[in-house]
Amino acid sequence: MRRPWRRKINPSNIRSAHAGAAISVAAWLLLHAASPAAAQEAREFSTQAGAVRVETLASGLEHPWAVEVMPDGALIVTERPGRLRVLRDGKLSRAIDDVPKAAATGQGGLLDVALDPQFATNRILYLTLSARGDGGYGTVLVRAALSEDEQSLEEVKEIFRMNRFTRTGVHFGSRIAIDKDGSLFFGIGDRGESERAQDPRDHAGSILHINPDGGIPASNPNRGGTGGRAEIWSIGHRNPQGIAFDPKDGKLLTVEHGSRGGDEINNPLPGKNYGWPVITYGKDYSGAEIGEGTAKEGMEQPLYYWDPSIAPGAIAVYRGSMFPEWDGDLMVAALKYQLLARLERDENGTITGEERLFDGEYGRIRDVIVAPDGALLMVTDEANGAVLRVSKAPTQ
Repeated sequence: MRRPWRRKINPSNIRSAHAGAAISVAAWLLLHAASPAAAQEAREFSTQAGAVRVETLASGLEHPWAVEVMPDGALIVTERPGRLRVLRDGKLSRAIDDVPKAAATGQGGLLDVALDPQFATNRILYLTLSARGDGGYGTVLVRAALSEDEQSLEEVKEIFRMNRFTRTGVHFGSRIAIDKDGSLFFGIGDRGESERAQDPRDHAGSILHINPDGGIPASNPNRGGTGGRAEIWSIGHRNPQGIAFDPKDGKLLTVEHGSRGGDEINNPLPGKNYGWPVITYGKDYSGAEIGEGTAKEGMEQPLYYWDPSIAPGAIAVYRGSMFPEWDGDLMVAALKYQLLARLERDENGTITGEERLFDGEYGRIRDVIVAPDGALLMVTDEANGAVLRVSKAPTQ
Protein backbone atom coordinates (compact mmCIF):
# COMPACT_ATOMS: atom_id res chain seq x y z
CA MET A 1 0.00 0.00 0.00
CA ARG A 2 1.35 3.43 -0.93
CA ARG A 3 2.16 5.47 2.15
CA PRO A 4 1.20 9.14 2.27
CA TRP A 5 3.78 11.92 2.26
CA ARG A 6 3.87 13.21 5.81
CA ARG A 7 5.10 16.11 7.87
CA LYS A 8 6.37 14.87 11.26
CA ILE A 9 8.53 17.24 13.25
CA ASN A 10 9.73 17.91 16.76
CA PRO A 11 7.19 20.18 18.50
CA SER A 12 10.04 22.30 19.90
CA ASN A 13 11.02 23.30 16.34
CA ILE A 14 7.57 24.20 15.05
CA ARG A 15 7.81 27.97 15.41
CA SER A 16 11.33 28.29 13.58
CA ALA A 17 -9.86 27.32 -4.35
CA HIS A 18 -12.95 28.12 -3.31
CA ALA A 19 -14.29 28.72 -6.63
CA GLY A 20 -13.85 32.47 -7.25
CA ALA A 21 -16.23 34.76 -9.14
CA ALA A 22 -15.08 35.97 -12.56
CA ILE A 23 -13.42 39.41 -12.41
CA SER A 24 -10.91 41.33 -14.51
CA VAL A 25 -7.45 41.73 -13.03
CA ALA A 26 -7.58 45.43 -13.87
CA ALA A 27 -10.74 45.92 -11.79
CA TRP A 28 -9.22 43.99 -8.91
CA LEU A 29 -6.04 46.05 -8.91
CA LEU A 30 -8.00 49.30 -9.10
CA LEU A 31 -10.20 48.40 -6.13
CA HIS A 32 -7.40 47.01 -4.00
CA ALA A 33 -4.49 49.30 -4.70
CA ALA A 34 -2.93 49.99 -1.31
CA SER A 35 -4.19 53.10 0.38
CA PRO A 36 -1.71 55.12 2.50
CA ALA A 37 -3.21 53.49 5.62
CA ALA A 38 -2.80 49.99 4.16
CA ALA A 39 0.73 50.79 3.04
CA GLN A 40 1.69 51.70 6.61
CA GLU A 41 0.48 48.30 7.77
CA ALA A 42 2.19 46.34 4.99
CA ARG A 43 5.00 43.99 5.97
CA GLU A 44 7.46 41.97 3.94
CA PHE A 45 8.52 38.36 4.47
CA SER A 46 11.12 36.14 2.81
CA THR A 47 9.88 32.98 1.09
CA GLN A 48 11.36 30.44 -1.29
CA ALA A 49 9.61 32.37 -4.09
CA GLY A 50 11.26 35.63 -3.00
CA ALA A 51 9.94 38.45 -0.85
CA VAL A 52 6.18 38.76 -0.37
CA ARG A 53 4.15 41.68 0.93
CA VAL A 54 1.26 41.26 3.39
CA GLU A 55 -1.27 44.09 3.60
CA THR A 56 -4.17 44.41 6.02
CA LEU A 57 -7.25 45.22 3.93
CA ALA A 58 -9.57 45.38 6.94
CA SER A 59 -9.51 44.74 10.68
CA GLY A 60 -12.06 44.85 13.48
CA LEU A 61 -13.96 41.77 12.29
CA GLU A 62 -15.24 39.37 14.95
CA HIS A 63 -13.93 35.88 14.21
CA PRO A 64 -14.19 36.09 10.41
CA TRP A 65 -14.52 32.63 8.88
CA ALA A 66 -14.57 33.03 5.10
CA VAL A 67 -13.88 35.51 2.31
CA GLU A 68 -14.88 35.53 -1.37
CA VAL A 69 -14.32 37.95 -4.26
CA MET A 70 -17.36 39.50 -5.93
CA PRO A 71 -17.41 40.34 -9.67
CA ASP A 72 -16.60 44.02 -9.17
CA GLY A 73 -13.61 43.25 -6.94
CA ALA A 74 -15.28 43.88 -3.59
CA LEU A 75 -15.03 41.15 -0.96
CA ILE A 76 -17.77 39.43 0.99
CA VAL A 77 -16.85 38.13 4.46
CA THR A 78 -18.61 36.00 7.09
CA GLU A 79 -18.22 36.52 10.83
CA ARG A 80 -18.89 33.50 13.02
CA PRO A 81 -21.33 35.28 15.39
CA GLY A 82 -23.69 35.57 12.40
CA ARG A 83 -22.80 38.62 10.32
CA LEU A 84 -22.23 38.83 6.56
CA ARG A 85 -20.45 41.99 5.36
CA VAL A 86 -19.03 43.54 2.21
CA LEU A 87 -15.55 45.08 2.05
CA ARG A 88 -15.20 47.67 -0.69
CA ASP A 89 -12.59 50.42 -1.11
CA GLY A 90 -11.17 49.63 2.31
CA LYS A 91 -14.51 50.09 4.08
CA LEU A 92 -16.64 47.43 5.74
CA SER A 93 -20.40 47.58 5.24
CA ARG A 94 -22.83 47.18 8.07
CA ALA A 95 -24.14 43.66 8.62
CA ILE A 96 -26.35 42.51 5.74
CA ASP A 97 -29.99 42.02 6.73
CA ASP A 98 -31.98 38.77 6.64
CA VAL A 99 -29.03 36.43 7.03
CA PRO A 100 -30.37 33.19 8.58
CA LYS A 101 -29.83 33.04 12.32
CA ALA A 102 -26.79 30.96 13.21
CA ALA A 103 -26.34 29.11 16.49
CA ALA A 104 -23.01 30.63 17.52
CA THR A 105 -22.14 27.94 20.03
CA GLY A 106 -18.75 26.28 20.49
CA GLN A 107 -17.12 26.05 17.06
CA GLY A 108 -20.41 26.84 15.35
CA GLY A 109 -21.94 29.97 13.87
CA LEU A 110 -22.04 31.50 10.41
CA LEU A 111 -19.33 29.63 8.53
CA ASP A 112 -18.62 29.54 4.80
CA VAL A 113 -19.83 31.68 1.90
CA ALA A 114 -19.54 30.68 -1.77
CA LEU A 115 -20.72 32.58 -4.84
CA ASP A 116 -22.71 30.91 -7.59
CA PRO A 117 -20.74 30.76 -10.88
CA GLN A 118 -23.40 33.07 -12.39
CA PHE A 119 -23.40 35.46 -9.42
CA ALA A 120 -22.77 38.48 -11.68
CA THR A 121 -26.25 38.02 -13.18
CA ASN A 122 -28.24 36.00 -10.63
CA ARG A 123 -26.77 37.37 -7.33
CA ILE A 124 -27.00 33.87 -5.78
CA LEU A 125 -24.73 32.82 -2.95
CA TYR A 126 -24.53 29.87 -0.56
CA LEU A 127 -23.89 29.86 3.19
CA THR A 128 -23.14 27.11 5.68
CA LEU A 129 -23.96 27.60 9.35
CA SER A 130 -24.70 25.76 12.54
CA ALA A 131 -28.40 25.91 13.42
CA ARG A 132 -30.51 24.99 16.43
CA GLY A 133 -33.09 22.25 15.90
CA ASP A 134 -34.60 19.10 17.32
CA GLY A 135 -31.95 17.39 19.44
CA GLY A 136 -29.52 20.31 19.59
CA TYR A 137 -27.33 21.72 16.82
CA GLY A 138 -26.33 20.74 13.31
CA THR A 139 -24.99 22.02 10.01
CA VAL A 140 -27.28 23.47 7.35
CA LEU A 141 -26.67 24.95 3.90
CA VAL A 142 -28.65 27.94 2.66
CA ARG A 143 -29.13 29.45 -0.80
CA ALA A 144 -30.00 33.16 -1.13
CA ALA A 145 -29.69 36.16 -3.42
CA LEU A 146 -27.82 39.32 -2.43
CA SER A 147 -29.94 42.39 -3.08
CA GLU A 148 -28.71 44.85 -5.71
CA ASP A 149 -27.98 47.43 -3.00
CA GLU A 150 -26.13 44.79 -0.93
CA GLN A 151 -28.23 45.63 2.11
CA SER A 152 -30.07 42.32 2.50
CA LEU A 153 -30.50 38.72 1.40
CA GLU A 154 -33.55 37.75 -0.64
CA GLU A 155 -35.18 34.46 -1.62
CA VAL A 156 -33.52 32.75 1.34
CA LYS A 157 -34.00 28.98 1.21
CA GLU A 158 -32.49 26.16 3.24
CA ILE A 159 -31.47 23.47 0.75
CA PHE A 160 -29.74 21.02 3.11
CA ARG A 161 -30.04 20.12 6.80
CA MET A 162 -28.02 17.33 8.36
CA ASN A 163 -30.16 14.46 9.54
CA ARG A 164 -29.13 14.21 13.19
CA PHE A 165 -28.69 17.18 15.51
CA THR A 166 -26.90 16.75 18.86
CA ARG A 167 -25.87 18.88 21.83
CA THR A 168 -22.16 18.89 21.03
CA GLY A 169 -20.71 22.20 19.86
CA VAL A 170 -17.79 20.96 17.74
CA HIS A 171 -16.91 19.65 14.27
CA PHE A 172 -19.56 21.34 12.11
CA GLY A 173 -17.30 21.49 9.01
CA SER A 174 -17.91 23.15 6.56
CA ARG A 175 -16.43 24.78 3.45
CA ILE A 176 -18.20 24.74 0.10
CA ALA A 177 -16.62 23.95 -3.29
CA ILE A 178 -18.65 24.48 -6.45
CA ASP A 179 -18.06 22.09 -9.35
CA LYS A 180 -18.05 23.17 -12.99
CA ASP A 181 -21.66 21.98 -13.34
CA GLY A 182 -22.75 24.22 -10.44
CA SER A 183 -23.26 21.41 -7.94
CA LEU A 184 -22.04 21.85 -4.38
CA PHE A 185 -19.53 19.79 -2.41
CA PHE A 186 -19.15 20.43 1.33
CA GLY A 187 -18.01 18.64 4.46
CA ILE A 188 -19.48 18.02 7.89
CA GLY A 189 -17.38 16.83 10.82
CA ASP A 190 -18.19 13.91 13.07
CA ARG A 191 -19.74 16.37 15.57
CA GLY A 192 -17.41 15.10 18.27
CA GLU A 193 -18.91 11.60 18.10
CA SER A 194 -16.32 9.71 16.10
CA GLU A 195 -18.31 6.54 15.39
CA ARG A 196 -20.78 8.58 13.33
CA ALA A 197 -18.14 9.01 10.60
CA GLN A 198 -18.42 5.30 9.74
CA ASP A 199 -22.20 5.30 9.35
CA PRO A 200 -23.21 5.86 5.70
CA ARG A 201 -26.71 6.78 6.87
CA ASP A 202 -25.45 9.63 9.05
CA HIS A 203 -24.38 12.93 7.46
CA ALA A 204 -21.76 13.51 10.17
CA GLY A 205 -18.16 12.77 9.19
CA SER A 206 -18.91 12.96 5.46
CA ILE A 207 -18.26 14.85 2.27
CA LEU A 208 -21.65 15.67 0.73
CA HIS A 209 -22.73 16.54 -2.81
CA ILE A 210 -25.97 18.26 -3.79
CA ASN A 211 -27.41 20.22 -6.69
CA PRO A 212 -27.93 23.99 -6.39
CA ASP A 213 -31.60 23.38 -5.55
CA GLY A 214 -30.79 20.72 -2.95
CA GLY A 215 -31.47 17.78 -5.25
CA ILE A 216 -29.28 14.71 -5.62
CA PRO A 217 -26.71 14.61 -8.46
CA ALA A 218 -26.73 11.56 -10.69
CA SER A 219 -23.05 10.91 -9.90
CA ASN A 220 -23.63 10.28 -6.18
CA PRO A 221 -22.78 6.71 -5.13
CA ASN A 222 -25.89 6.25 -2.94
CA ARG A 223 -28.37 8.01 -5.20
CA GLY A 224 -30.68 5.03 -5.07
CA GLY A 225 -30.66 5.15 -1.28
CA THR A 226 -29.68 1.50 -0.75
CA GLY A 227 -26.09 1.94 0.47
CA GLY A 228 -26.49 5.09 2.55
CA ARG A 229 -27.78 8.64 2.49
CA ALA A 230 -28.18 9.86 -1.07
CA GLU A 231 -26.33 13.14 -0.39
CA ILE A 232 -23.17 11.41 0.86
CA TRP A 233 -20.14 11.36 -1.45
CA SER A 234 -17.57 9.78 0.92
CA ILE A 235 -17.33 8.86 4.61
CA GLY A 236 -14.70 8.45 7.35
CA HIS A 237 -13.80 12.14 7.76
CA ARG A 238 -13.12 13.61 11.21
CA ASN A 239 -13.67 17.34 10.61
CA PRO A 240 -13.13 18.56 7.03
CA GLN A 241 -12.89 22.35 7.17
CA GLY A 242 -11.24 22.92 3.80
CA ILE A 243 -12.39 21.87 0.34
CA ALA A 244 -11.39 23.05 -3.13
CA PHE A 245 -11.13 21.98 -6.74
CA ASP A 246 -7.90 22.18 -8.71
CA PRO A 247 -8.90 24.49 -11.60
CA LYS A 248 -6.48 22.69 -13.92
CA ASP A 249 -7.65 19.09 -13.65
CA GLY A 250 -10.88 19.32 -11.61
CA LYS A 251 -9.50 17.19 -8.78
CA LEU A 252 -11.37 17.60 -5.48
CA LEU A 253 -9.15 18.11 -2.43
CA THR A 254 -10.02 18.40 1.25
CA VAL A 255 -8.10 19.17 4.41
CA GLU A 256 -9.38 17.98 7.78
CA HIS A 257 -8.51 18.15 11.44
CA GLY A 258 -7.02 15.11 13.09
CA SER A 259 -6.87 14.56 16.83
CA ARG A 260 -3.40 14.86 18.38
CA GLY A 261 -1.66 14.53 15.04
CA GLY A 262 -3.25 13.13 11.92
CA ASP A 263 -4.47 16.26 10.11
CA GLU A 264 -5.03 15.03 6.55
CA ILE A 265 -5.26 16.08 2.94
CA ASN A 266 -7.52 13.79 0.92
CA ASN A 267 -8.88 13.43 -2.60
CA PRO A 268 -12.44 12.27 -1.81
CA LEU A 269 -13.78 9.84 -4.40
CA PRO A 270 -17.38 8.63 -4.59
CA GLY A 271 -18.24 5.84 -2.20
CA LYS A 272 -14.80 5.67 -0.60
CA ASN A 273 -14.08 5.43 3.13
CA TYR A 274 -11.29 7.65 4.52
CA GLY A 275 -10.91 5.74 7.73
CA TRP A 276 -11.76 7.88 10.74
CA PRO A 277 -11.83 6.67 13.51
CA VAL A 278 -10.77 3.15 12.50
CA ILE A 279 -7.45 4.29 11.02
CA THR A 280 -5.60 7.53 11.72
CA TYR A 281 -2.08 8.93 12.03
CA GLY A 282 -3.09 10.75 15.21
CA LYS A 283 -3.65 9.82 18.83
CA ASP A 284 -6.33 10.76 21.31
CA TYR A 285 -5.74 13.98 23.26
CA SER A 286 -5.06 11.75 26.27
CA GLY A 287 -2.21 10.11 24.39
CA ALA A 288 -4.11 6.85 23.92
CA GLU A 289 -4.11 5.01 20.60
CA ILE A 290 -7.15 5.39 18.35
CA GLY A 291 -8.72 2.62 16.29
CA GLU A 292 -6.77 -0.15 14.61
CA GLY A 293 -3.64 1.61 13.39
CA THR A 294 -2.78 3.60 10.29
CA ALA A 295 -4.02 1.32 7.50
CA LYS A 296 -6.79 -1.16 6.81
CA GLU A 297 -8.03 -2.83 3.66
CA GLY A 298 -10.99 -0.99 2.17
CA MET A 299 -9.98 2.34 3.69
CA GLU A 300 -8.14 5.10 1.85
CA GLN A 301 -4.79 6.63 2.76
CA PRO A 302 -4.41 10.43 2.92
CA LEU A 303 -2.31 12.20 0.32
CA TYR A 304 -0.47 13.92 3.18
CA TYR A 305 -0.68 14.25 6.94
CA TRP A 306 0.78 16.32 9.75
CA ASP A 307 2.10 15.13 13.09
CA PRO A 308 1.77 17.14 15.27
CA SER A 309 -1.40 18.81 14.07
CA ILE A 310 -1.43 22.30 12.60
CA ALA A 311 -5.27 22.57 12.85
CA PRO A 312 -6.04 23.31 9.18
CA GLY A 313 -8.87 25.73 8.40
CA ALA A 314 -8.96 25.89 4.58
CA ILE A 315 -7.22 24.74 1.41
CA ALA A 316 -6.66 26.40 -1.97
CA VAL A 317 -4.88 25.24 -5.12
CA TYR A 318 -2.58 27.93 -6.48
CA ARG A 319 -3.14 28.53 -10.20
CA GLY A 320 -2.44 32.27 -10.31
CA SER A 321 -0.05 34.37 -12.36
CA MET A 322 1.58 36.39 -9.57
CA PHE A 323 3.64 33.50 -8.19
CA PRO A 324 4.50 31.18 -11.11
CA GLU A 325 6.88 29.33 -8.77
CA TRP A 326 3.84 28.15 -6.81
CA ASP A 327 1.84 26.83 -9.75
CA GLY A 328 -0.12 23.77 -8.66
CA ASP A 329 0.95 24.04 -5.03
CA LEU A 330 -1.53 23.71 -2.18
CA MET A 331 -2.08 26.54 0.29
CA VAL A 332 -3.39 25.46 3.70
CA ALA A 333 -4.52 27.93 6.38
CA ALA A 334 -3.59 26.81 9.89
CA LEU A 335 -5.05 27.79 13.24
CA LYS A 336 -2.94 26.08 15.90
CA TYR A 337 0.47 27.32 14.77
CA GLN A 338 -0.91 30.45 13.09
CA LEU A 339 0.66 29.95 9.69
CA LEU A 340 0.10 29.34 6.01
CA ALA A 341 1.50 26.02 4.80
CA ARG A 342 2.56 25.81 1.15
CA LEU A 343 2.75 22.23 -0.06
CA GLU A 344 4.87 21.67 -3.15
CA ARG A 345 3.54 19.26 -5.78
CA ASP A 346 5.33 17.71 -8.73
CA GLU A 347 3.94 17.38 -12.26
CA ASN A 348 1.95 14.31 -11.18
CA GLY A 349 0.31 16.16 -8.29
CA THR A 350 2.34 14.30 -5.65
CA ILE A 351 3.17 16.36 -2.56
CA THR A 352 6.94 16.60 -2.25
CA GLY A 353 7.62 19.19 0.45
CA GLU A 354 6.32 21.95 2.70
CA GLU A 355 7.15 25.59 3.36
CA ARG A 356 5.66 27.38 6.38
CA LEU A 357 4.84 31.08 6.07
CA PHE A 358 3.96 33.83 8.58
CA ASP A 359 4.42 31.59 11.64
CA GLY A 360 2.67 33.31 14.53
CA GLU A 361 2.69 36.73 12.87
CA TYR A 362 -1.04 37.25 12.34
CA GLY A 363 -2.90 34.91 14.65
CA ARG A 364 -5.14 32.00 13.66
CA ILE A 365 -5.42 31.86 9.87
CA ARG A 366 -8.88 30.53 9.08
CA ASP A 367 -9.32 30.94 5.32
CA VAL A 368 -7.15 31.31 2.22
CA ILE A 369 -8.20 31.82 -1.40
CA VAL A 370 -6.48 32.82 -4.63
CA ALA A 371 -7.61 36.24 -5.88
CA PRO A 372 -8.12 36.98 -9.60
CA ASP A 373 -4.74 38.74 -9.90
CA GLY A 374 -2.91 35.79 -8.29
CA ALA A 375 -2.55 37.34 -4.84
CA LEU A 376 -3.67 35.35 -1.82
CA LEU A 377 -6.45 36.52 0.50
CA MET A 378 -6.61 35.28 4.09
CA VAL A 379 -8.77 35.92 7.15
CA THR A 380 -7.68 35.61 10.76
CA ASP A 381 -10.03 33.95 13.23
CA GLU A 382 -9.57 36.36 16.12
CA ALA A 383 -11.78 38.61 18.24
CA ASN A 384 -10.18 41.45 16.27
CA GLY A 385 -9.95 39.55 13.02
CA ALA A 386 -8.51 40.83 9.75
CA VAL A 387 -8.59 40.36 6.00
CA LEU A 388 -5.04 40.08 4.61
CA ARG A 389 -3.65 40.23 1.08
CA VAL A 390 -0.38 38.47 0.13
CA SER A 391 1.34 39.72 -3.02
CA LYS A 392 4.80 40.00 -4.57
CA ALA A 393 6.94 42.53 -2.76
CA PRO A 394 7.93 45.50 -4.94
CA THR A 395 11.38 45.19 -6.45
CA GLN A 396 13.90 47.89 -5.64
